[in-house]
Amino acid sequence: MRIGLITSDPGHQLLADTTALLTPRHEVVTLDPAAAHGTANHPDSPDALADVYLLKARTPRALTLARALERRGAPVVNSAAATGLCQDRTAMAGLARRAGLPFAATRTVPALGGLAAERLGGPVVVKSRHSRRHDLVARADTTAALRDLAAAWPDEPVVVQDLTPNDGWDHKLWVIAGTVFAARRRSELAPDGPGPGLPPALGELPPVWRELVHEVGSVFALEVYGVDVIDTGGGTPLIVDINAFPGVRGQVGAPRALAELALRTAAHGAPHRRADVGVLPVPLKPQVNEGRTGP
Repeated sequence: MRIGLITSDPGHQLLADTTALLTPRHEVVTLDPAAAHGTANHPDSPDALADVYLLKARTPRALTLARALERRGAPVVNSAAATGLCQDRTAMAGLARRAGLPFAATRTVPALGGLAAERLGGPVVVKSRHSRRHDLVARADTTAALRDLAAAWPDEPVVVQDLTPNDGWDHKLWVIAGTVFAARRRSELAPDGPGPGLPPALGELPPVWRELVHEVGSVFALEVYGVDVIDTGGGTPLIVDINAFPGVRGQVGAPRALAELALRTAAHGAPHRRADVGVLPVPLKPQVNEGRTGP
């Protein structure tokens, strides 16, 4: 099989470890979306198509490249459409809430500078509308803090979420082809700032959490994704963000799960799943990472 990586960083831990599992029995090639044009691996070359592409990059050029590959019939994981949807936090929140997922109430502001005159009734979280590297994710507890943010990012389109009381931990849930990985990290938005993480404890995850994360994959048509949730003490966690193809660093079994997904998709094609809440797909059967190692 020939597996293509759409990334500017093939040395990323997850990709590098996955590549090590796939080679030498399979060929792994890299398409750098920032430098793909004019190279032998450009998708306009008739003999260049791989059997499957893993879309790790999420830049506009990466999405354009992925769409070109899809038009030529190549399976891409995750699809360009699903990846693009997760880059727009307004569209993400809208789809999640229409599907009945417990997603944080989110409002959109065309430019953060427009909030300079707003008086806060309580703490809020302000995020760049368009998810990207080094985007804005900040907490504002006071009107003065909000004005400082607005002065620093006046033209930034943002979404605003009321800060929901929680246990102060970010719960990171990752899924690769139905296998769940998890970790807890002290929230960067906690009053005392970020702190060390805790070892993943998948066995302690309530069943409703695992069911929820699989439902997210079905609604958003994702095979490799992350779901950030907070524990509000009400049983069902609150979703605050969804990411297409996150890093999943340091999770035992993640490279193996990704390698198996790549080979399965290369052999059988991408699953026919759509981000469409008109008729929601049946959630994947929950699975739990059992710490498998090796190819």
